[in-house]
Amino acid sequence: MTKMNIPFFDYPALFKKDRESYLKIFEDVGSRGAYILQKDLREFEANLAQFLKVKYAFGVANGTDALVIALKAAGIQAGDEVILPSHTYVATAASVHFTGGVPILVECGDDHMVSAKAMREAITQKTRFLMPVQLNGRTCDMDEIQKVAKDHNLMIVEDAAQGLGSKFKDRCAGTFGAAGTFSFYPAKVLGCFGDGGAIVTNDDQIAESVALLRDHGRNDDGEMVTWGLNSRLDNLQAAILNFKLKKYPEDIKRRRTMAQIYHEELNKLATVKLPPPPSQGDHFDVYQNYEIEADRRDQLRSFLSDRGVGTIIQWGGKAVHQFKGLGFDQHLPVTEAMTSRFVMLPMHVALTDDQIKYICDGIKAFYKA
Repeated sequence: MTKMNIPFFDYPALFKKDRESYLKIFEDVGSRGAYILQKDLREFEANLAQFLKVKYAFGVANGTDALVIALKAAGIQAGDEVILPSHTYVATAASVHFTGGVPILVECGDDHMVSAKAMREAITQKTRFLMPVQLNGRTCDMDEIQKVAKDHNLMIVEDAAQGLGSKFKDRCAGTFGAAGTFSFYPAKVLGCFGDGGAIVTNDDQIAESVALLRDHGRNDDGEMVTWGLNSRLDNLQAAILNFKLKKYPEDIKRRRTMAQIYHEELNKLATVKLPPPPSQGDHFDVYQNYEIEADRRDQLRSFLSDRGVGTIIQWGGKAVHQFKGLGFDQHLPVTEAMTSRFVMLPMHVALTDDQIKYICDGIKAFYKA
């Protein structure tokens, strides 16, 4: 078989795929001198809100700022405990830390999503928020998490950085709680050409706070009415995202097709554990990542690399509680067992069916040998 070169993610392809359209966007925005809080951002926010079926959407500088601002707008106070999964990017916990809260890390479940049972068991008198993470393009079982929140009078702020367009019972990630947040980092399913993020909400008061907090505490009259941050999604990135959002359903459809090919090719291997297939029950997954668990993971990665296939171990193979420099001293056996085995296979719309089958042939050849 002819050796292929398949990088884990093809960043140049992001631009080359629609090069002429992007050049027109650069020319249009640049010729208008429209860089901060202009009509392109307003249009993107309106279209994003419509896509997610929410009342408000606000573009901000990045996904981490989105979490910080959402928590502040939701009223977090110093010492408030926020329960979240340890299987997430450090930004989730960092947002709690930098708003004065205390991140409480808990186990994930069999599908790598946060365990609602673990969330319930971690509740104390100081708990005020639940922060489910809609990871890898999948939405958590929000029925169970909402039940926990209702039973204990807690607020939900969602980290849906990897979940835009994914659904649970036909409801979009990011729309279940007081506020939801997204990232538009270039490798995201909807990514810009730099950093970017968004906050969505149906709550009028939270929306008013977010609008102030992202722009120095400045109201529509230009008056500084509170302390705020400088965290505005720049207009050029908003214009690019608005263009890409129009074709977003096509990208989701393609990712689900790729996930189905992976599933059909690999589901009979006892040595790997796959994410749920696209057709599973109440979940509609968009496959931001295709994260598997694999026996002899490191040897498998080396074997695939020799065949030209790039893979990634998410976040260096550690959950947040395993970064001892952050001050955690926990043992989460389910999460730790999973992180010792997990690896992400290439998953982006520049991949062809033949490339996916080549990757799968390599995995099957490794275990057959």
